[in-house]
Amino acid sequence: MGAALLSAGAALAPAGTAAASTTAESKVDYVALGDSYASAPLVPTQVDATCLRSSQNYPSLVARSRGATLTDVSCSGATTADMGASGTDGVPAQLDALSRGTDLVTVTIGGNDIGFSTVLGTCAQLTATDPAGTPCQTHFTGTGTDQVSDAIDQTAPKVAKVLRAVHHRAPHAKVVVVGYPDLFPDDGVGCTSKTVPLAMGDFAWVRDKEKELNAMLARQARKSGARYVNTYTPTIGHDLCKPTGERWIETFAPETPAAPVHPNAAGENAMATAVVSTLARHTWHR
Repeated sequence: MGAALLSAGAALAPAGTAAASTTAESKVDYVALGDSYASAPLVPTQVDATCLRSSQNYPSLVARSRGATLTDVSCSGATTADMGASGTDGVPAQLDALSRGTDLVTVTIGGNDIGFSTVLGTCAQLTATDPAGTPCQTHFTGTGTDQVSDAIDQTAPKVAKVLRAVHHRAPHAKVVVVGYPDLFPDDGVGCTSKTVPLAMGDFAWVRDKEKELNAMLARQARKSGARYVNTYTPTIGHDLCKPTGERWIETFAPETPAAPVHPNAAGENAMATAVVSTLARHTWHR
């Protein structure tokens, strides 16, 4: 098996740059699983047209920082079901990339299970009905229950199942669940515009739904014996409402190469930095 994953002082360079690997006692066999927040669609340079995977996504940056051998099967649109089953587009089950020789696994999953992109699309369509109000929150909570919170609760056992499968297939691996970065202003103050077509009152609600999703992922990581990487806190202040250059999450109409409401290259670098920092702080005993 590989030597210690990361030395205590290891870290990536600030957002927008990639740190070079220093020395590595032996190659770490690293497998990256996940959805578009891991694959980084449209971020240059794209190396897989089917999965919209970038050579500058956070798994690639983490691997290069330590000279690890990376098998990256992250794929845009992936759900927990795609972890263990082949997709309709012929993409193999992501779990098939794991083996007893795997040293490190990162997993970013859950957003597509709760239909978060569809939720945001609905929010955008409803904005015109009450641009200063909370039309999206009202739509998803008007029956007396919060449909998005319910979807997060229903996704929890699916994430748990994925993590059990990861541990089974890669019993010696360090497993890391990587959360989602800060998409919306953490203070809840909106920026309604043509490029961010959400009603002013809905910003705080969608922020809270993302926080609920991340909290669920953190709980499932702890229960499974994995580590959770908080990418939300270190990306506060770089949400989609910030101007170009400060924005690590693109708007609904990206100005920097990235998918809508997804990390750009600087955002992926920030996520990688959070992963490296977590790995440097912790040792697992499974």
